[in-house]
Amino acid sequence: MLIRREDDGSVLAIGQASHAWVSGQLARAWGNAELGRVEPWEEACLGAEQHDVGWADWDARPTLNPETGLPYNFVELPIDQRLGIWIGAAQRLVSQSGYAALLVSMHGTAIHERWGPHGNPDVDAYLQTEYAFQERLLAGLGADPAQVRRNQRLVWTWDALSLALCNGWGSTGLEQVPAADGEIEMRFEPLGDGRAALDPWPFEAEVVRVRAEGRSLSGVFESEAELHAALTAAPWVTLEFDLVRRGRG
Repeated sequence: MLIRREDDGSVLAIGQASHAWVSGQLARAWGNAELGRVEPWEEACLGAEQHDVGWADWDARPTLNPETGLPYNFVELPIDQRLGIWIGAAQRLVSQSGYAALLVSMHGTAIHERWGPHGNPDVDAYLQTEYAFQERLLAGLGADPAQVRRNQRLVWTWDALSLALCNGWGSTGLEQVPAADGEIEMRFEPLGDGRAALDPWPFEAEVVRVRAEGRSLSGVFESEAELHAALTAAPWVTLEFDLVRRGRG
């Protein structure tokens, strides 16, 4: 879950699946002569849209962070709960698309390779299990490993851009973004009023609009029962974002 703090003191609780939906919307608009095309398109877009599939049950009944009185933000979640979400997440997609499941698994291992915690035996066991799962899928699909790795980096890029939009991040650089020829660095620049510029520009369209949904929460909570009741009753809010070429008015 993403916790977005609003100017009026309220927060928006944005489910991981809604944030991932933004990633999928970006994937479906992505591609031009400079950045190259997404192949296989449907499978990669599905992997992007479902990259946080393991979070669905947790987001429905999130655990309470006693330090904030709010649901745990996904970056605050204790490692045992995080692993409980990621273990088996990719398997949820296998019956729909093995290729998309492979991308979800690779996204999960990329997260834990980068942020660990390193040396944790439970994290190490999760990584080894996922690596074996990935090898089986890769062999069974007969997919090109280089193309799969490129698509994993694209999912990582779309994920980062979605997080930047949903969380209201400032100016941000994204590294190792796949392009038509090699990799590039991309710049995300917020412009205010839900607008942001990207450089270089990765789309054919001049403006790309994406949206997510969240629930508005006021105040803090003493118990998970109180939190869950508030989430059930909370009003829904739609967030819309426009990505534009750098320099557009």
